[in-house]
Amino acid sequence: MTTNATRPGSWGLRQRVRVSGGVVAADVFGEGPPVLLVHGTPAWSFLWRGVVPLLARTHAVHVWDLLGFGDSRLRPGVRPSIAAQARALAELVAHWGLEAPTLVGHDIGGGIVARAHLTEGVRARRLALLDAAVLGPWNTPFTEHMQRHADVYRTMPTEVFQELIAGRLRTATRNPMADETADAYLAPWAGTAGQGRWIDQVSSVSFEDTRHAAARLEQIAVPTLVLWGAQDEWLGTATADRLAASIPGACEARVEGAGHFVAEDDPQATADALLEFLAAPVA
Repeated sequence: MTTNATRPGSWGLRQRVRVSGGVVAADVFGEGPPVLLVHGTPAWSFLWRGVVPLLARTHAVHVWDLLGFGDSRLRPGVRPSIAAQARALAELVAHWGLEAPTLVGHDIGGGIVARAHLTEGVRARRLALLDAAVLGPWNTPFTEHMQRHADVYRTMPTEVFQELIAGRLRTATRNPMADETADAYLAPWAGTAGQGRWIDQVSSVSFEDTRHAAARLEQIAVPTLVLWGAQDEWLGTATADRLAASIPGACEARVEGAGHFVAEDDPQATADALLEFLAAPVA
């Protein structure tokens, strides 16, 4: 992967994989032991653009856009729930022929990884949960308000809606986003169609989809890293402490000066923490 691919306007995934829930945009970078990155909401694979080149020096890094996010599209009638995303993850692992990859999940991606491993039977060599929505309640007040008033937000004038989510997105990082970076995060949600996709995913996200996995966290038997932005304003570090305490032998780390989008605030420190974790011996 070239350095240019980390720039906002040049990021994109080249593969299209059909799964039961729709068509997934995906890609693989580098060679070596497999690592599978799962973003959360309201991001897309763009979140990983600074981390991927660093991991890909020594690993085969598998990246995808969740169904209904980025360049992935849902099959008509399918809701972009965590359960549906976990099934898609299991199908991608089978498509790529991965026996036991390291699964890395951010935000609801953490819930997706946990559900895929504990409920869908996806084998993993290691798990890394970054600012992860696993233990409930994890919806922010902003998301809960949107869920309660979905029809209002869905019919809101598009330009007003865009301003609203643009402001919300900027609270995901500790450091101010450059305009072109913020625009890249917002691009999948642009226009009336993007507004509809945003409301669809907000309305479909529920702790019910992670409740079963959360109740079985003590069954995780692979090395697990709980990595958190020290200044996460969406899911505070107390959640990280609870999550790490729920998983046998889990190690916990912070990225100082980073908010909820830890890989956006500090991709180098995020990659360094992941690489250190990946290099540690497996008992």
